[in-house]
Amino acid sequence: MPKYKNRTSAETIEEANKIAKSTQRPGQSKEQTKLIAQGIQKGIEQYKKQYKSKARELDKKIKSFKNVKSETSLDIKQNNGKSEKNSSAMVLVTRLLPWALLILSWIGFIAYSQQ
Repeated sequence: MPKYKNRTSAETIEEANKIAKSTQRPGQSKEQTKLIAQGIQKGIEQYKKQYKSKARELDKKIKSFKNVKSETSLDIKQNNGKSEKNSSAMVLVTRLLPWALLILSWIGFIAYSQQ
């Protein structure tokens, strides 16, 4: 038996009762409405549990991402900037490569058209 019972908040109970009363059919007894309200209440509780578990998983993923990010920044600092120089060279190459290819293609087009 669990140490703590799953207690439902008063807001959840009120919300379930409002929904049950708004969907009440003519000739429906109070007992039936009460059972419907309990079902709605259980549904709301289950939804909240799922939402909380998803939020916890997301927090864990964010923490692990932050840890990985901080570890890589530490690695960069430990390499005395070698990685920073390599990354700046890569950025320069990726910026210049398309322009170099464009210029070469135009030179090739001009050379081909003058033959």
